Amino acid sequence: MQNNLISIITPSYNSKRFIKATIESVLSQTYENWEMIIVDDVSPDDSNEIIEEYCKQDSRIKLIKLEKNSGPAVARNRAIEEAKGRYIAFLDADDLWLPEKLEQQLSFMKENNLSFTYSAYKLIDEKDSDLGVFIPPMQASYSSILKTNPIGCLTAIYDTKKLGKIYMPNILKRQDYGLWLKILKQINTTKGILEPLAIYRIRKNSVSSNKLKAASYQWKIYREVEKLNLFKSFYYFVNYIYYGLKKY
Repeated sequence: MQNNLISIITPSYNSKRFIKATIESVLSQTYENWEMIIVDDVSPDDSNEIIEEYCKQDSRIKLIKLEKNSGPAVARNRAIEEAKGRYIAFLDADDLWLPEKLEQQLSFMKENNLSFTYSAYKLIDEKDSDLGVFIPPMQASYSSILKTNPIGCLTAIYDTKKLGKIYMPNILKRQDYGLWLKILKQINTTKGILEPLAIYRIRKNSVSSNKLKAASYQWKIYREVEKLNLFKSFYYFVNYIYYGLKKY
């Protein structure tokens, strides 16, 4: 584990359209002590050719190719396994970071003695049109994120020196949420930055854009991942619906 090195975890599947901008947003970081581990989940498009060009240009960028299509949880967990950094950060292959993201968030973690943090983020569509800003609450706890998950995957960083390497549950969707729950079970509460440090791209067929699908995966988290009883699951699910309506 290298002190203060940040390992950036990026799963990639058919990311040809957006991966260049994603990598460029990492290369533009004011904080330069990072490695970017991109795990390709057997993409049939030409995205690997783009990624390989960047690997040649900058040794901090690494590409791992899975042998069979396994889903984003497996891809992310493989990258976490390979990570050499003290800090683990997440950036999907269609999202972006603002230039001071890593520098600002790492300072915030050190100043506040935090092992896990998140931030606000901007929203755009597939054509880069501005869709506003999502500002999360200043504090998050295990019980609060069971009601609603305000932590965008592209904003999260955790400290392996304090927490050890923690992996995502191997589920089809909402793996990141499952990871935040694991971490907050361990530390109970944390704080986030209310300034947008990243840009989340909402795509037409994404889970976040399909409310019914998202709700079914949320229920699975309660029952199958967190193993909550029916009463507790229903209680948190009602809260999830309420906060979801409020958010959108």
